[in-house]
Amino acid sequence: MSENILRKSNVKEKSNTVGFDSAKKVILALQHLVAMFGATVLVPILTGLDTSVALVAAGVGTLLFHLVTKGKVPVFLGSSFAFIPVILTVKEMYNGDLTYAQGGIIVAGLLYVMTSFIIKKIGVDQIKRFLPAQVVGPMIMVIGLNLVPVAYGMAKSNFMVAVITLGVALTITLKGKGFSKQLSILTGVVVGYLVSLQMGIVDLSGMKEIPVLAMPSFTLPKFEAGAIAIIAPVILAVFMEHIGDITTNGQVVGKNFIEDPGLNRTLLGDGLATLFAGFIGGPANTTYGENTGVLAITKNYDPAILRLAAVFAIILGFVAKIGGFLRTIPVPVMGGISLMLFSMISLIGVKTIKNEKVAFNAKNIIVMATILILGLGAAYIEKYTGIAIAIPITASVKISGLSLAAIVGVTLNGLLNGTK
Repeated sequence: MSENILRKSNVKEKSNTVGFDSAKKVILALQHLVAMFGATVLVPILTGLDTSVALVAAGVGTLLFHLVTKGKVPVFLGSSFAFIPVILTVKEMYNGDLTYAQGGIIVAGLLYVMTSFIIKKIGVDQIKRFLPAQVVGPMIMVIGLNLVPVAYGMAKSNFMVAVITLGVALTITLKGKGFSKQLSILTGVVVGYLVSLQMGIVDLSGMKEIPVLAMPSFTLPKFEAGAIAIIAPVILAVFMEHIGDITTNGQVVGKNFIEDPGLNRTLLGDGLATLFAGFIGGPANTTYGENTGVLAITKNYDPAILRLAAVFAIILGFVAKIGGFLRTIPVPVMGGISLMLFSMISLIGVKTIKNEKVAFNAKNIIVMATILILGLGAAYIEKYTGIAIAIPITASVKISGLSLAAIVGVTLNGLLNGTK
């Protein structure tokens, strides 16, 4: 009798533990969903694509990525900002018909897939030796620091709300313990939202008209050489960005994802996600620094949580009411949280240089300074002098910013330090 009671007690205790772990994963997945939501829907808002389709594309694209990478890499894929200018160019060329842009996005995805096969053939080791810490560290810093002004632009619309949101999230991150510490971002957003409600800056006026369920406006692509020529070359600009994002993610988690599951697999996952997005009418997808920032803060690297967030994104694409509610989160709230996320990414770059014990000799300093100056200063040089520091690919596409800095940094490091 006592053995049966003890066995039932153990089963009940185990059931309660499983239930708590499941609830914990759901909450952490929602936090990742909040982190990616603003940027993912902003791209379709700016280009005219459907926001619900973008959410479905991001969710399915993330699941495809995890399938290809054997579920090892904890990333979320969302709408790529790099494609905004060329999508708008194609939109203007074809009198607002974005289906031609879809064709270009599909070809870009195919080129990504082809690149992944080439890398598999030549080997990851051939890529790795060109990416030592004195190159990778500054690249990660550039990714984060380039995003900080974006977050500041969001925050300045109401600094009080942004500071309260950021303050709550930082306080919990620094002082919190256990599971509560992992919820710092979500808690900060909730507090910021409640403060915004009290201040009357949350617009709920359109919520009544939004249906509970709605089918996203899926569209089929059209292919035309002109649109393809404008959009497809963008992959030259985002290839190095992909390497930087995957390297950053690996540095956060403490694993080398360039080696295992391999850069060829991460590129293939990115390419298939972009292919799928193009076929249904969504923007091209890319790995998201916002979610890498969440990983750095929460210290929970379970890829299953990102997959659950992807499922939630797909559901959001069809549940218009919830998507509409999330769109009511005020911009300064997301700005405050984004300041924290993007700053964390920059700090990871500094830690990479420190942990790999990079020698601060003249050659390495030149390499690191060049990457930082090109990655952060090129836009300002062009703004104030009119001199564009970029490599033109087509009339509307150029390699600049992080991509240019990475290419120059890799080349310069090879010349100064060799690649052995």
